[in-house]
Amino acid sequence: MTGVFSLLPEGQPGLLVSPVFGPEPHRGAEDLARYLATGGYGPLSPRHRLLDRIAAVGLRGRGGAGFPAAVKLRAVRDAPGPPVVVANGEEGEPGSVKDRWLLRHRPHLVLDGLRLAAALTGAARGVVYLSDTPAEHAVRGALAERPAGLPVEVVRTEHTYVAGEETAVVRRVDGGPALPTAKPPRPFEAGVGGAPTLVANVETLARIAVLHACPDAAAAVAGAHLVTVSGPVGSVAALAEVPAGTHLKVLADLGGHGRAAAVLLGGLFGGLYGDGWPDLPLDHDRLNAAGGALGCGALHFLHPRDCPVAVAAEAVGYLAAQSARQCGVCVSGTGALARTLTAAARGAVAHDTTDRLRRWSGQLPGRGACGLLDAAARVVASLLAHFPGRIETHRGAACPACADAASEDGRRFTVPVP
Repeated sequence: MTGVFSLLPEGQPGLLVSPVFGPEPHRGAEDLARYLATGGYGPLSPRHRLLDRIAAVGLRGRGGAGFPAAVKLRAVRDAPGPPVVVANGEEGEPGSVKDRWLLRHRPHLVLDGLRLAAALTGAARGVVYLSDTPAEHAVRGALAERPAGLPVEVVRTEHTYVAGEETAVVRRVDGGPALPTAKPPRPFEAGVGGAPTLVANVETLARIAVLHACPDAAAAVAGAHLVTVSGPVGSVAALAEVPAGTHLKVLADLGGHGRAAAVLLGGLFGGLYGDGWPDLPLDHDRLNAAGGALGCGALHFLHPRDCPVAVAAEAVGYLAAQSARQCGVCVSGTGALARTLTAAARGAVAHDTTDRLRRWSGQLPGRGACGLLDAAARVVASLLAHFPGRIETHRGAACPACADAASEDGRRFTVPVP
């Protein structure tokens, strides 16, 4: 069961609600007439003014890293050569649905943001990058009816965890496989066809479009987040737009997860968080300070009947299965973490299991070409930090909640697009 909710104050423009048509979430793809009525595709004021506004309100990218959007735009603008702008709609996190929802239901909002990003950087070519069939149909329909302007092509990819990593995006748009490459150069230096390239998450672009249409609400628009909330299989999942600083307890209650014992933050990137999770605010800096990470805004709540060892084993097992298999350290590292956690979940805990997991989770981050290895290490490190001794309780016999642990398909975390 899924739903779409806006928790924004009444009258505040957002991505799930329209400034003109009120709080009812869009059903089906928004057409051009409706989008124009909200102020979409408006004339561009001097481009430095919009870029200064984006910087002033501190808009961060919504793809996972939370990098300042204005810094990225300026880097592409200032690089030598004609830039390319890419709307990245390939969300590899199984627990996130926001990007596909936007492409399916508000394609004009994303295309308008892409148009504005092109104007801000001086790009003359745009790309929408995705793997979702309904999203592709909606985008192609919107492209057919939008005002003439930036040439935009749609590039399809296979749905994998690493396909949305920015160098993998560039590689696929150039006709290769959607696999990460070594850095440097970064895409802003040499991306698609060797040109400086902006790879921007579709929510980031959508927020730029709303910032342009509703300058008086710029700070609120930049601070709000699309969040995917989920819990055990069969429970309520929700896509919600919420103001900055909203506490996780509010979001848990929204999906009926108020009794949760822990939360997996940021999809599979932000790690597990135990005691004190209800008071965590939805904010990049404060979550980082607390040892977590917002990532793509996906929150998976663990109920008291869930064992964090089983959840960690399935998360790391999924990541190991999704490895691009290009970096030996990633293949061996994620494999070792996954095998050791799965064995522990089944009761096979050796005298040095915890020590090995602690050592690996500290040594592996930063050694792969993309963030997958870092995500696996962070899940393990956070399990040990927030649930000390929990591995040892499995010595000799698996707990009932761990009986089915080790699925590599991400089923526990997968949320259907509402």
